[in-house]
Amino acid sequence: MAQNKVLEGKGRGRPRAYDPQTALQQALGVFWSTGYSGASLDSIATAAGMNRPSLYAAFGDKHAIYLKALEQYWEFAVASMHEALTDPALPLREALTRLYEGQLSIYFSGEGQPRGCFAIGTATTEAVEDAEIRNVLSDRINRLDADLETRLRLAIDCGELKSDVDVAALAVLASSLLHSISIRARAGKSREELTALARNAVGVICGG
Repeated sequence: MAQNKVLEGKGRGRPRAYDPQTALQQALGVFWSTGYSGASLDSIATAAGMNRPSLYAAFGDKHAIYLKALEQYWEFAVASMHEALTDPALPLREALTRLYEGQLSIYFSGEGQPRGCFAIGTATTEAVEDAEIRNVLSDRINRLDADLETRLRLAIDCGELKSDVDVAALAVLASSLLHSISIRARAGKSREELTALARNAVGVICGG
């Protein structure tokens, strides 16, 4: 049987096969909706279509499952941002616009009330007391700042930004806008409002 399947015994008959990535995506959805503290192993197992022993065998305890879900989310979110920031054909304004619009599509991807950014919505709460989650969150934020700084330096080389601009500060500003948009999405702002906010902010970052 393929190695990317997790088997759950049913006692009789053939065992059912589970796709770990799909199961982890379902677990991520539970954490995203209820937060880390509000998620139980039973609710995660039900969403993943697995029993608790099989869930534990596949992913570990609740903390381990959350960390795996957090990594999966970052991989997905960063792929979208990386595509926008590394396309050499895109001017800075368009690259940043695509970055924010790509993240907005994630923030508004659930059913019902927008969930915002999974990491900002869940990891920031747990990071206060959980060093492992805090380290993952800090590392990913630092990576995003660095990627933005690299793109902004390219914009200087291309004459899109003034040579004396504080690139590090501007990168943090651009990164922080994502966090603000996420919070505002969870607070009830519409996608149209947040798209307009992002485009206005891009104008400020690009110098008008």
